[in-house]
Amino acid sequence: MFRAVQGHAPYPEESAAELVQMVCAEPPAFAEECGPLRPVVESLLRQDPTERPEFEELRGWLRSLVRSAPEPDAGTRITPLMVPDAKRLPILRRRGELVRRRRRPAAVAVTPPTEHGRHRHRQAAPRSRGPRSLGRLLLVLILFLLAGAVAYALFFMPRSDPGQNTGSATPPRPSGESSPGAGPGDSPAPTPGGTPPSQQTQTTGPGGPSPSTAAGYAVRKDPEGFQVGVDKSWQRQPMNDAGQVRYVGGDFTLIVVPGRDAVRDNGSDPLAYQADKERELQPFRTSSWSTSSGLRRIDVGQQSMAEGQFTWRDSSGRQVYVRNLAMIVAGRYHVVQVIGPESQRDKVTEIFGQATGGYRVTR
Repeated sequence: MFRAVQGHAPYPEESAAELVQMVCAEPPAFAEECGPLRPVVESLLRQDPTERPEFEELRGWLRSLVRSAPEPDAGTRITPLMVPDAKRLPILRRRGELVRRRRRPAAVAVTPPTEHGRHRHRQAAPRSRGPRSLGRLLLVLILFLLAGAVAYALFFMPRSDPGQNTGSATPPRPSGESSPGAGPGDSPAPTPGGTPPSQQTQTTGPGGPSPSTAAGYAVRKDPEGFQVGVDKSWQRQPMNDAGQVRYVGGDFTLIVVPGRDAVRDNGSDPLAYQADKERELQPFRTSSWSTSSGLRRIDVGQQSMAEGQFTWRDSSGRQVYVRNLAMIVAGRYHVVQVIGPESQRDKVTEIFGQATGGYRVTR
């Protein structure tokens, strides 16, 4: 409104940062040439948003200005409308003065052409491409491009992670694993010729036989009442005020929460608990940049758990990749979470598989 009436913006607009700084630091501009709209424009330019008029107040204000506005003056430069004289007859004009005759095509002769001349004329005359033929050409071109895009996606795009499908069904078991009646912790270590760790979804739970650990890992029995598979060189930190036991090794962190939250206070759905109430995922919910994938609930017998993959920016601005598992054991939630750099997803997945595969409740 200020620009439309004054003819220029109230603040310079070359730089967005400079514009924000000037709006916050300097007083609003004066709408001296806005006439009756001056109080409306200046009230909308106030620095404090709470002092600006509301929508209903502004609409009533503008309506009152429109109703009280005087009629515009026609001025002296307006040419008066010519009133036709009914007594005068209309001036007749010949058709040639208004519409020019169309020239006949040069190919049309006075005498009818012979069969040989007609055939030669048809060969010499250029055929213009009609709109239907152009439409067919565009349609064929679009279909060809779509077919090329589908072929490129099928043959050159990387395959999606089979462990990122969302659902509550039990995940497929790799070859060599125990029967479905066994415990959810029966996840064998990946073989040298098998699927890489980044494409495996290693989900486990308490109970069942202890899996074999990979080289460099060991199953540690924690005094807080659980055991977990962790790197031998990592340092354990005592339980903090949030009920977390942390194992730290370089840029990677393993967090274990052994039964801090009760099911009766947080609901019996581990997927809802992971999404809305788990405190270890609060940075994901509050981060301005975050993503999630592979969210699913897993029910194996009486065991219920939820798994997910998350990314966010931590307090230092680092982009992290997180694997999270929340399970219900004896009416309480147990959480196993691995945090690492987003660029090393395979390493985070390997640590997560060893931790969840070796996790057991010991008391």
